Amino acid sequence: MVASKLTGAPTDDFAPNLERRHLYGNIFLGACAFGTVVGLAILFTLILRTFAQGIPFLNPQFFTNYPSLINPDTAGIRSPLLGSICILVFTIMFSVPIGVGAAIYLEEYAPKNRFTQLLELNISNLAGVPSVVYGILGLGLFVRVLGLGRVVLAGSMTMALVILPVIIVASREAIRAVPRSLREASYGLGATKWQTVSNHVLPNAIPGILTGVIIAVSRAIGDSASLLIIGALTFITFDPSWPIWNQQFTVLPLQIYFWTGLPQDVYKELAAAGIIVLLCLLVSLNALAIFIRSRYEQKK
Repeated sequence: MVASKLTGAPTDDFAPNLERRHLYGNIFLGACAFGTVVGLAILFTLILRTFAQGIPFLNPQFFTNYPSLINPDTAGIRSPLLGSICILVFTIMFSVPIGVGAAIYLEEYAPKNRFTQLLELNISNLAGVPSVVYGILGLGLFVRVLGLGRVVLAGSMTMALVILPVIIVASREAIRAVPRSLREASYGLGATKWQTVSNHVLPNAIPGILTGVIIAVSRAIGDSASLLIIGALTFITFDPSWPIWNQQFTVLPLQIYFWTGLPQDVYKELAAAGIIVLLCLLVSLNALAIFIRSRYEQKK
């Protein structure tokens, strides 16, 4: 059956098969829903099992005692928790100023040429590089070439490399989201480039920048591959002394990894308690990022 040349009405030969399309759409929707339910079920099963094993060990002594191979019933996470805090503080000190500064330069000052395009492409690609690659780089550069040793300073600088691309990309997106009209209005009133950036662009981009920084820091808290490569210890029973940046260290993910490798069941339960603490830290940081974003949207 052919369409009429005068009226242009569609014929049955060209009419869309809506029933088959709806069937394919429903099949795809059901497959997606099934995959989501299965994934969430497995996730909740693992979380419930972890909480069931680790909750009995969550007490004040768990946070104040050192790890122990002699008496696991009184073992704690004091040294790895302090090590994680030290690594996190120095990582933020190194990565946030450099990352935000690089984002401001690339977005506001850098000329748009092939070099900057290549630089931006490499930064975006580096955000997806596995952390173990950064660990190899930190081992070769910071530990061996610069001679820092396997200390907090080398670990924090390596971790800064891990999260630096994420901070740059997130900060650039936050700066780019600031309306162009604000810049043009500032220039129209005679403000300089830096006055425009510091007084108008950055204040409006700060919520997005903080969100990106918090998400990057969440990655740093849970990462252990890069620190394991540079030689972080897995068992420490002393607090870091001064100068902190020149001390050997361990972190909470490495302590969990060490406990899971021991044959006794009690260490599996200790590892579950450590996982609960780590999950609480990660969820708290991500909740803080969501809170900052929601408050910013309400003000807008």
